[in-house]
Amino acid sequence: MGGQQLPADAGRPAAGRGRLADVFGRRRLFLIGIAVFTLSSLAAGLAGSGGVLIASRAVQGVGAALLMPPTLAIIMATFTNVRERSMAIGIWAAVGALALALGPVAGGLISQHVRWGWIFLINVPVGVITFVIALLSVRESRAASASRQLDVPGWSPRPSAVRADLCADRGQRQGLDLAADRRRVRAGRRGRRGLRVIEHRGRNPMVPLSMFRRREFSGGTGTMMIWAFGILGIYFFTSLYLQNTLGFSPTKAGLAFVPMALCVAVFATVAPRVEALAGAHRTVAFGMLLMVIGLSLFARLGLHAGYSGLLPGFMLFGAGAGLMNVPLTNAIMDATPSDRSGIASALLNASREVAGLLGITVIGAVLRTRESAALRAGAGPVRAFVDGYHTGLLVTILLLAAGVAISYLTLRPRSHPAPKRGKARRPRSSPPSTSSRASSWPTRPAE
Repeated sequence: MGGQQLPADAGRPAAGRGRLADVFGRRRLFLIGIAVFTLSSLAAGLAGSGGVLIASRAVQGVGAALLMPPTLAIIMATFTNVRERSMAIGIWAAVGALALALGPVAGGLISQHVRWGWIFLINVPVGVITFVIALLSVRESRAASASRQLDVPGWSPRPSAVRADLCADRGQRQGLDLAADRRRVRAGRRGRRGLRVIEHRGRNPMVPLSMFRRREFSGGTGTMMIWAFGILGIYFFTSLYLQNTLGFSPTKAGLAFVPMALCVAVFATVAPRVEALAGAHRTVAFGMLLMVIGLSLFARLGLHAGYSGLLPGFMLFGAGAGLMNVPLTNAIMDATPSDRSGIASALLNASREVAGLLGITVIGAVLRTRESAALRAGAGPVRAFVDGYHTGLLVTILLLAAGVAISYLTLRPRSHPAPKRGKARRPRSSPPSTSSRASSWPTRPAE
């Protein structure tokens, strides 16, 4: 949904929309987002000029940003039974991963055999059906303890922070050292410091910083970003490898991803059972390890790989992605208080999207740098691209290997040791009360 590029600070407005969902109603914001996304998809599909298409795509991105944060929050509010909620989150994660895997197939078929506008028009009937189902079946929910005041001060430093990112990026790309840009960068840094102070001291912060004190939430979100960085970055350049190097047509290149999509669906279905036996930390780490092995097989492919050579890597990568997504999403949402589920869902989705964009950018930069070096050394264009592709794979493999360790360490279940009795001093004049006994137990860190 919504292919617009986001600045590095884009997670913060997404968190604001998660806050809107918690305060004003998750179902309401979801319906608004579906309506905006569907209508803008219709406008994009019927666009007769580049300006109309770009404007429609921008509005489409707004609709996608509105409808995604409430989805997990609606699931958390609807399913109170832990087993049912885990199954629902599993279906949510599996459908998202399956859609990512089947996207190249649909895109290849449409771009090769149908008018380009149907890439957007296909969203219209799906959006209408989803809107009707949500209107009839989803009940309204909001955070019971959430104040209706929004964190308006938390938004005020953000524009300067974004300008700082843009100025720094422009300076790095163009080698500029302008005084005006340096002033904007300094102003942006001051804005970031002010933003941290506001979010820490505000009564209704847009992003409560205490959420990140839970290692399950911060580590799980970091693992999700590593996963998105790798899968979206490699996805994009693997499609180029299949078409430009191996000579696949758009349709055949899309069909090559089908086994991976099937593995994602199958292993996402069995992931809750594996999690129940092995624990979330082992399941997620093992899934990441399978992805590392799958990418390692891809790194051995050359200029003349066939479909049979591609299949093992695709299947292992899909199995790992399906296996780790469900328990990872469960762990992140279980570490979040129910009145902040909208914010958590927004941060999870925003971090995944931003990491995916960074993956395409960073891996693309690595690939092009290595490709240019190979061209200067006398390699042909195709051989140079494959060298760059292999270097990008290596970077992703190392990052996913780090994700194996991060997920295992941060998602481990907490140990609750028995309290040490007899060491607490109590008044001799009265027997120990229930409250004094309870106070001797270790307290849980504040959410």
